[in-house]
Amino acid sequence: MLYLDTSVLVAMLTSEDATARVQDRVADQPPGSLALSEWVLTEFASAMSIKVRTGQVGVDGRAAIMAACTRMVRTSFRVLPVSSEDFRVAALHLNDHELGLRAADALHIAVAAAHGATLCTLDRRMAVAATALGVQSLLL
Repeated sequence: MLYLDTSVLVAMLTSEDATARVQDRVADQPPGSLALSEWVLTEFASAMSIKVRTGQVGVDGRAAIMAACTRMVRTSFRVLPVSSEDFRVAALHLNDHELGLRAADALHIAVAAAHGATLCTLDRRMAVAATALGVQSLLL
């Protein structure tokens, strides 16, 4: 199972440098092999609001992207819950300051690990940290 972090979902549904690469990679995956978490959906909503505030997307464009996200998630992704244990594990990951993790990234790693998934990200630092923590990662 591939766990997509927020950076991958944003690239899939908006115009980013990595959009074509990410869309091609995800399209090649067998049905039922893609997952994301409830946390990804929260971060995605935040990212879309930031795009509105910075003028990258209009309000109507945000609404259309959010609707497309809802449809895509419903039909193509397994949505993983985020448990209290995931938060505790993420906090432990943050004890290693040399990994350079942010709290949200540590949580993505913890969720992927809890479900035995490979973490897929566009964030090199997070991919390296995940590997160091024993979580398989794939830098897209």
